[in-house]
Amino acid sequence: MEIKLAKTAGFCMGVRRAVDMVLEIAQHKGKENVFTYGPLIHNPQTVELLKKRGIVPIDTIDDIEESDGKATIIIRAHGVSPQERAKIKEKGLRIIDATCPKVAHVQAIIKKHSRLDYAVLIVGDGDHPEVNSLLGYSNGKGFIIGDIKDINALPDLDKVCVVAQTTQSVDDYERIIQKIRDKYPNAVVFNTICDSTEKRQAEVKELSAEMDAIFIVGGRNSANTRRLARLSEEQGTPTYYIETADELETVPIEKYEKIGISAGASTPNWIIERIIDELSSHKQGKNRREGLLLRFWLFAVRTDIYSALGAGCLSFSAMLMQKLDVNVFHALTAALYVYAMHTLNRFINRKKESVIGSFREYAFLRHEALFVVIASLAILTALILAYVAGTGPFVLLLSISVLGILYNMKLLPDHWRINSLKDLPGSKNVSMALAWACVVAVVPQLEISATLTAGMTVAFLFTFLVVFIRSAMSDMLDIQGDSLIGRETIPVLIGKEKTQTLLRSLSFLILAVLLAAPLAGWTSSLSYVLITCIFYIWICFYLCDRK
Repeated sequence: MEIKLAKTAGFCMGVRRAVDMVLEIAQHKGKENVFTYGPLIHNPQTVELLKKRGIVPIDTIDDIEESDGKATIIIRAHGVSPQERAKIKEKGLRIIDATCPKVAHVQAIIKKHSRLDYAVLIVGDGDHPEVNSLLGYSNGKGFIIGDIKDINALPDLDKVCVVAQTTQSVDDYERIIQKIRDKYPNAVVFNTICDSTEKRQAEVKELSAEMDAIFIVGGRNSANTRRLARLSEEQGTPTYYIETADELETVPIEKYEKIGISAGASTPNWIIERIIDELSSHKQGKNRREGLLLRFWLFAVRTDIYSALGAGCLSFSAMLMQKLDVNVFHALTAALYVYAMHTLNRFINRKKESVIGSFREYAFLRHEALFVVIASLAILTALILAYVAGTGPFVLLLSISVLGILYNMKLLPDHWRINSLKDLPGSKNVSMALAWACVVAVVPQLEISATLTAGMTVAFLFTFLVVFIRSAMSDMLDIQGDSLIGRETIPVLIGKEKTQTLLRSLSFLILAVLLAAPLAGWTSSLSYVLITCIFYIWICFYLCDRK
């Protein structure tokens, strides 16, 4: 099975801007009451998550009561009419304007031409909030054209200005414009359809011609998503309009060899990714070697065997760097510890991960009891191996194991802003890197002595920085979901651009340490070989920039 995702699928610029603004407010709002004038975006799952962050949608200004105090209201990407904005100001509310710049441009066109005594024809859905906001700028001279038939009911007009809802169908708009020009030859026409919408619709047409079936992902109340589904159906391609991955259970996926996926402008990445993961799980590849290898690799990643293998390899590297005798049991200890901590913490934090998470969390939740038993046996075995190695390794491993298990557990009352270790800003990335570095670089040295050596310091620093960079880079890709559920990773805390600058600086620090350590006699010449890891990190930076 081939799965192809449209490049334009997901949040458009205006929606992403609005969501980012709201999440920034949610992160620092404290006890302040914050409302959005209508649902922020047409995606119920995202709106529900924002409610949990204290961002509540309202239908009218009257829904805000006196008891709400000095509240803040966010104008969503669709914008509001001047009349509604005046009511908000009269209410004495603090306004955060998240109107899409493309929508604001259309508002300006309407405002200008209505002052010049033009009748304004707005092509769009009459019940859509964006169209209602645009109509408010027409100074009573606006008409909504929802269908080409509506043109026949228009009166004789002298000066006519035509604009479109920014997410309007390109083909429909062209047909309507032609009809308007027939009736009003001197009409001034503006192409106000967002370029993102045009690209999205063009891409759906291309996918429909290439694929056996098309899956359009988005909220049922999203007009632009409905248009994508209709456009795909018009091409004669089997089309499925789905809102969440759960709806795939009723779809005959096995019938199709090639599946194309697109999504509306208000569909978040985490929903799209979960649907892709579900579709990927249906790949057959029974008679193809690459299919078998792919399934094996996915299984290793889903079950964290891949992470455990990485920890074991790092342990071997750390022992060789420190010029210690290689002990396979230390590598096994590191692998078992990392596997157990990653697995157990997924279940301790499963309430949030079941809402937003990668395919790993989703797979884990299906077989919870089995994975918990395996992880418990893994950590027990790791502790036994550490005990055999000596008191120092055992005490260190026991300490970081307890801290690892406590990481996601609630330790303080709910009314405290920070009630668990995971609530400490940036703690996920730092704590993960520290734990890996301890079990990989420090445990082997502690078997010999508790002396702080230069070799151990280099191995610790190398492991810490590699794991930190890997963790933060992964979180850059998940920044949207982490922000929605309130997880303050390094990228959420300081932003994507600053995180990229930080990680690049750290990669150069590792390079400098690896080059200097053998020359100073601190480590073996293996440090030179490990420089290849830095090149790999730089490749990842390049790919991350290119999405």
